[in-house]
Amino acid sequence: MKVRTRFAPSPTGKMHVGNLRTALYEFLIAKHAGGDFVLRIEDTDRERYVEGAVDIIYNTLDQTGLKHDEGPDKDGGFGPYIQSERQASGLYLEYAKKLVESGDAYYCFCDKERLESLKTTVSDDGKEITVYDKHCLSLTPEEVQANLDAGKPYVIRINMPTEGTTTFVDDLYGEITVENKELDDMILIKSDGYPTYNFANVVDDHLQEITHVVRGNEYISSSPKYQRLYEAFGWEVPKYVHLPLITDEEHKKLSKRSGHSSYEELVEQGFLPEAIVNYIALLGWSPEDNREIFTLDELIENFDYLKINKSPSVFDINKLKWMNGEYIKAMDNEKFYEMALPYVKEVITKDLDLNMIMDMVKTRIELFPEIPEMIDFFTR
Repeated sequence: MKVRTRFAPSPTGKMHVGNLRTALYEFLIAKHAGGDFVLRIEDTDRERYVEGAVDIIYNTLDQTGLKHDEGPDKDGGFGPYIQSERQASGLYLEYAKKLVESGDAYYCFCDKERLESLKTTVSDDGKEITVYDKHCLSLTPEEVQANLDAGKPYVIRINMPTEGTTTFVDDLYGEITVENKELDDMILIKSDGYPTYNFANVVDDHLQEITHVVRGNEYISSSPKYQRLYEAFGWEVPKYVHLPLITDEEHKKLSKRSGHSSYEELVEQGFLPEAIVNYIALLGWSPEDNREIFTLDELIENFDYLKINKSPSVFDINKLKWMNGEYIKAMDNEKFYEMALPYVKEVITKDLDLNMIMDMVKTRIELFPEIPEMIDFFTR
């Protein structure tokens, strides 16, 4: 089967470095194998939707060279590629009802008060979770129909087994087995009619013939639930590739407070898209010869996802600055002068030899915003 990967971001704001790395690895896996890279917009979480975020996704993929083969603007026969449009067709409810008919899912009519009563404190910090007790699984078909006819709000839950184990395979981590008693009856269709992230992903990945699912390793704990869904439908399971966490220099999860957690922030600070892509490719993967500078075409040729490291990757801003400086040095003069001009205008005077100064500046800066300070240094 032809390799098909998908980048399925939620339009909730700026493009996080972790999301961009996922997109890059999905792109490289597909292109290395001569396959397709699909863009799918997952906008079913309406509470987190941010106006203009879809444009950010398109702009980021365009600037970084991660050209998708299919997507909302390029129908390859597997559309729609926007989940809200797929939801409007009744697609997800249709598949959830198939699971209800087979006994692998059921309607749940429990109200907020009853669900609140099921909350349990599970840690010293007071965190609470709700473990559903399968209360509505015992409803007769007649009781379910009566509730539906009365317009009573409902969700549809998967019917997880309470005994035995579930095993799934990750191409990096190998076989992972969990006790079924640890799995909850997760919601498939929410009370507003929209599918949950987990359910929509499984349905869409199957229907769009996705062969490799690439995502952060924080989703490993959800993978047994994905596995149960594939088994319930009788569908072939795609290959899973869970990526290592990206941390800051203090080994904490990269967050917005770091100031360089998103692609947009890095560009605003003066980093080149090519350097950002090159550096992010190395956050979890490295070639056998420890080479560090790659064009996108060279990454496609050399990338082997089975060599991705399982350990967390540290986002070292100083290493990225060094790499950005290398890209500036290798830039042809015409392009360099064009990009440098806005910064030069701030400090240049008529009696300076611009060409001589710019030649010195080019080999010494790591970011374009450093140009005014560097020119000032050379002209004191």
